[in-house]
Amino acid sequence: MRDHVIETRDLVKVYQMGDTEVRALAGVSLVIGQGELVAIMGASGSGKSTLMNILGCLDRPTSGTYLLDGVDVSGLDRNARADVRNSKIGFVFQSFNLLARTSTLENVELPLLYSESTLQQRERHERARAAIARVGLDGREGHYPSQLSGGQQQRVAIARSLINDPAIILADEPTGNLDSVTSEEIMALFQELNDNGKTIILITHEHDIAQHAKRIVHVKDGRILSDERHEQVRVRGTR
Repeated sequence: MRDHVIETRDLVKVYQMGDTEVRALAGVSLVIGQGELVAIMGASGSGKSTLMNILGCLDRPTSGTYLLDGVDVSGLDRNARADVRNSKIGFVFQSFNLLARTSTLENVELPLLYSESTLQQRERHERARAAIARVGLDGREGHYPSQLSGGQQQRVAIARSLINDPAIILADEPTGNLDSVTSEEIMALFQELNDNGKTIILITHEHDIAQHAKRIVHVKDGRILSDERHEQVRVRGTR
C-alpha cells in the first residue's frame, strides 16, 4: 500500500461576505498517495480552488484536519505555512507568474532565494540549469519571458517548481493559456515527472486535460462528488 502524502478529514472552509457566510468547502475527506497523478475537477464556484489553496498551504481550513506527510498542518500560521510550501510543494499556475524583467535562469532560481538554503551563487546556478534542462529548455537560460512562447514560459514555471525538489507539484489550470498542441506537450512533461516519482495534483475544469491523470476527483458545491481511477491518456513528450 502506498504511503499517504496527503490526507484531509472533513475539511470545511467558510468565508464571511458581509453578513453572509459562504461555505466553500463542506466536509472534504481525501487521501492521495505518494507518486499519484490526480486531477481535481469542478466548475467555477465548485470549491476546487479553495481546496487547492488549502492543500498548497496557501490558506487554512475553518475546521477539519489536513495531514501533509503525516504532519497536521491545519492550524499553522502564515510563516509556518510558507516554510512548508517552500520545502514540500512546487506550484505551477495558469498565468505562469514569471518576472518579466528576469531571465529564465533567475526566474527558476527564485525559490532558492526564499528558502533556508545556504547555497552559493554558483551552486544555485547549477541547480537551476539542471531544472531547466529537465524541462527541455537547454540554451534558453538567458532568455526573458517575452522571448519565449507560452509553452516555453510554462516549462520555465515547471522548472521553478522543481528547484527545491518538492514531494508534491500543484498545478492550477496549467494549460489554461495554451493551445491544444502545447497543452499536450505540457501534460507529457507532467506525466514524465510523475513517472519519475513526483506526486502531481492538477486543478482543472477541462475534461480532456483531466483524462491525462490516473485518478479524477470531481468537486461540486464544496463536496467530493466522485473519486475514480481510470486508464489515463498517455501522450508522447515533445521537446
